[in-house]
Amino acid sequence: MSKKDNQKVTELTADLQRLRADFENYRKRMEGEKEAARAAGKVSVIFQVLPVLDDIELAAAHVPAELVGDDWAKGVANLTKKLEKNLEAMNVHRITATPGTPFNPELHEAVTMEDGDGEHEVIAEELRTGYKFGAEVIRPAMVRVKRQ
Repeated sequence: MSKKDNQKVTELTADLQRLRADFENYRKRMEGEKEAARAAGKVSVIFQVLPVLDDIELAAAHVPAELVGDDWAKGVANLTKKLEKNLEAMNVHRITATPGTPFNPELHEAVTMEDGDGEHEVIAEELRTGYKFGAEVIRPAMVRVKRQ
Protein backbone atom coordinates (compact mmCIF):
# COMPACT_ATOMS: atom_id res chain seq x y z
CA MET A 1 0.00 0.00 0.00
CA SER A 2 1.40 3.35 -0.99
CA LYS A 3 1.78 6.37 1.21
CA LYS A 4 -1.04 8.06 -0.71
CA ASP A 5 -3.34 5.08 -0.11
CA ASN A 6 -2.52 5.11 3.62
CA GLN A 7 -3.32 8.80 3.78
CA LYS A 8 -6.65 8.19 2.00
CA VAL A 9 -7.53 5.36 4.43
CA THR A 10 -6.67 7.62 7.38
CA GLU A 11 -8.87 10.41 6.02
CA LEU A 12 -11.78 8.04 5.36
CA THR A 13 -11.43 6.53 8.86
CA ALA A 14 -11.49 10.01 10.42
CA ASP A 15 -14.58 10.88 8.35
CA LEU A 16 -16.30 7.68 9.46
CA GLN A 17 -15.50 8.40 13.11
CA ARG A 18 -16.94 11.92 12.78
CA LEU A 19 -20.09 10.53 11.14
CA ARG A 20 -20.50 7.99 13.94
CA ALA A 21 -20.08 10.69 16.57
CA ASP A 22 -22.55 12.98 14.77
CA PHE A 23 -25.07 10.17 14.52
CA GLU A 24 -24.67 9.28 18.22
CA ASN A 25 -25.20 12.95 19.17
CA TYR A 26 -28.27 13.07 16.92
CA ARG A 27 -29.68 9.89 18.47
CA LYS A 28 -29.18 11.23 22.01
CA ARG A 29 -30.77 14.57 21.08
CA MET A 30 -33.79 12.80 19.53
CA GLU A 31 -34.24 10.63 22.67
CA GLY A 32 -34.16 13.79 24.80
CA GLU A 33 -36.72 15.49 22.57
CA LYS A 34 -39.01 12.43 22.66
CA GLU A 35 -38.82 12.35 26.46
CA ALA A 36 -39.57 16.08 26.62
CA ALA A 37 -42.59 15.57 24.33
CA ARG A 38 -43.86 12.72 26.54
CA ALA A 39 -43.50 14.89 29.64
CA ALA A 40 -45.31 17.78 27.95
CA GLY A 41 -48.16 15.43 26.99
CA LYS A 42 -48.44 14.20 30.57
CA VAL A 43 -48.48 17.75 31.93
CA SER A 44 -51.20 18.68 29.44
CA VAL A 45 -53.40 15.80 30.65
CA ILE A 46 -52.62 16.58 34.28
CA PHE A 47 -53.72 20.21 33.80
CA GLN A 48 -57.07 18.93 32.53
CA VAL A 49 -57.49 16.53 35.47
CA LEU A 50 -56.51 18.90 38.30
CA PRO A 51 -59.67 21.08 38.17
CA VAL A 52 -61.80 17.92 38.32
CA LEU A 53 -59.83 16.71 41.35
CA ASP A 54 -60.28 20.15 42.95
CA ASP A 55 -64.05 19.95 42.49
CA ILE A 56 -64.26 16.41 43.85
CA GLU A 57 -62.19 17.37 46.92
CA LEU A 58 -64.42 20.40 47.47
CA ALA A 59 -67.52 18.21 47.28
CA ALA A 60 -65.99 15.68 49.69
CA ALA A 61 -65.07 18.45 52.13
CA HIS A 62 -68.63 19.83 52.17
CA VAL A 63 -70.72 16.71 52.56
CA PRO A 64 -74.14 17.63 54.02
CA ALA A 65 -74.69 16.42 57.58
CA GLU A 66 -77.40 13.99 56.51
CA LEU A 67 -74.97 12.27 54.08
CA VAL A 68 -72.03 11.84 56.46
CA GLY A 69 -71.23 8.12 56.55
CA ASP A 70 -73.38 7.49 53.46
CA ASP A 71 -71.96 5.09 50.86
CA TRP A 72 -72.24 7.78 48.17
CA ALA A 73 -70.17 10.23 50.23
CA LYS A 74 -67.61 7.50 50.93
CA GLY A 75 -67.46 6.79 47.20
CA VAL A 76 -66.69 10.43 46.45
CA ALA A 77 -63.89 10.37 49.04
CA ASN A 78 -62.52 7.14 47.54
CA LEU A 79 -62.58 8.68 44.07
CA THR A 80 -60.31 11.46 45.35
CA LYS A 81 -57.89 8.90 46.78
CA LYS A 82 -57.82 6.95 43.51
CA LEU A 83 -57.11 10.08 41.47
CA GLU A 84 -54.32 11.08 43.83
CA LYS A 85 -52.82 7.57 43.66
CA ASN A 86 -52.87 7.68 39.85
CA LEU A 87 -51.25 11.12 39.83
CA GLU A 88 -48.53 9.91 42.19
CA ALA A 89 -47.88 6.99 39.84
CA MET A 90 -47.30 9.64 37.14
CA ASN A 91 -44.78 11.37 39.48
CA VAL A 92 -47.21 14.19 40.36
CA HIS A 93 -47.14 15.22 44.01
CA ARG A 94 -48.94 17.76 46.16
CA ILE A 95 -47.10 20.83 47.36
CA THR A 96 -47.18 21.15 51.13
CA ALA A 97 -49.15 24.24 52.07
CA THR A 98 -50.53 23.56 55.53
CA PRO A 99 -51.10 26.45 57.93
CA GLY A 100 -47.87 27.38 59.67
CA THR A 101 -45.67 26.15 56.80
CA PRO A 102 -43.09 28.76 55.75
CA PHE A 103 -44.14 30.66 52.64
CA ASN A 104 -42.00 29.80 49.60
CA PRO A 105 -42.70 31.92 46.50
CA GLU A 106 -41.29 29.15 44.29
CA LEU A 107 -44.01 26.75 45.52
CA HIS A 108 -46.80 29.03 46.75
CA GLU A 109 -48.81 31.81 45.14
CA ALA A 110 -49.88 34.37 47.74
CA VAL A 111 -53.27 35.92 47.01
CA THR A 112 -53.63 37.85 50.29
CA MET A 113 -51.21 38.98 52.98
CA GLU A 114 -52.24 39.43 56.61
CA ASP A 115 -50.19 41.74 58.80
CA GLY A 116 -48.65 40.36 61.93
CA ASP A 117 -46.03 41.06 64.55
CA GLY A 118 -43.24 38.81 63.26
CA GLU A 119 -40.84 38.92 60.37
CA HIS A 120 -41.51 35.42 59.03
CA GLU A 121 -44.11 34.78 56.37
CA VAL A 122 -46.11 31.61 56.91
CA ILE A 123 -49.14 30.10 55.26
CA ALA A 124 -52.41 31.00 56.98
CA GLU A 125 -54.67 28.96 54.69
CA GLU A 126 -54.42 26.89 51.53
CA LEU A 127 -57.00 28.05 48.98
CA ARG A 128 -56.07 25.71 46.13
CA THR A 129 -53.75 22.72 46.12
CA GLY A 130 -50.50 23.03 44.21
CA TYR A 131 -48.71 20.24 42.39
CA LYS A 132 -45.24 19.31 41.18
CA PHE A 133 -44.41 17.02 38.28
CA GLY A 134 -41.13 15.53 39.37
CA ALA A 135 -39.12 18.52 40.55
CA GLU A 136 -41.02 21.03 38.37
CA VAL A 137 -43.86 23.10 39.83
CA ILE A 138 -46.76 22.75 37.41
CA ARG A 139 -49.28 24.62 39.55
CA PRO A 140 -48.27 26.58 42.66
CA ALA A 141 -50.42 26.26 45.76
CA MET A 142 -52.71 29.28 46.13
CA VAL A 143 -52.44 30.50 49.72
CA ARG A 144 -53.20 33.27 52.19
CA VAL A 145 -50.04 34.40 53.96
CA LYS A 146 -49.53 36.03 57.36
CA ARG A 147 -46.55 37.40 59.23
CA GLN A 148 -45.56 35.60 62.36
